[in-house]
Amino acid sequence: MEYNTDHFLSMLAKMNISLSDKQLQQFMTYYEMLIEKNKVMNLTAITDFDEVVEKHFVDSVSLIQVVDLHHPLKVIDLGTGAGFPGIPLKIVFPELNVVLADSLNKRLVFLNEVIDALGLTEIYTVHGRAEDLARMPEYREQFDLCVSRAVANLSTLAEYCLPFVRLGGKFISYKSGECENEVAAAKSAIFLLGGKVEDVYKFSIGEAQRAFISLTKANGTSKKYPRKAGMPSKNPL
Repeated sequence: MEYNTDHFLSMLAKMNISLSDKQLQQFMTYYEMLIEKNKVMNLTAITDFDEVVEKHFVDSVSLIQVVDLHHPLKVIDLGTGAGFPGIPLKIVFPELNVVLADSLNKRLVFLNEVIDALGLTEIYTVHGRAEDLARMPEYREQFDLCVSRAVANLSTLAEYCLPFVRLGGKFISYKSGECENEVAAAKSAIFLLGGKVEDVYKFSIGEAQRAFISLTKANGTSKKYPRKAGMPSKNPL
């Protein structure tokens, strides 16, 4: 099927991103696979091409506005769901080494199909809850960057995500525009987990107001964290 990609390419151009024909085709294949799989599995409420482009693809890669992604960073996308932001980031910035983590295995089965169809390398899926994965030596404090578009308050996300980040690395949370109160409320939890609020960067994509909350890993995370499964969301720090 043919798609009008002018709007997509112009939005990317505003962030100084240009796609090769191969990369553009990878996005189109990803879109088609997403929509097809969505008929039998709940991956996204957004299915219109232009909306998926804006609210999933462009939103995912807009991370370039706050971190340089043009070199081989080790990245973990926690609670990746349908593959956002990890797969769009990998398509646009192939130097990245990406781990897509999710607690629902059937999503990862789909993502492995996408990875194969798109011919992506140095991108892996891992099945498990953040609370369990963060205790494994191969993941704990092993990543330059942790990203998450998961819907949870920042205190909870910090407990899930900061244990994966190496000293000096970053955890960046994708949020809607109004997040100052959430950041203020999470500051003590972030400090407890070894993090520091570096920046809150606000921007817009179309009509949507968006923000990146960037945390730097200043100190090692205590072995007490993350707490056992369910605790970070039921009882945030």
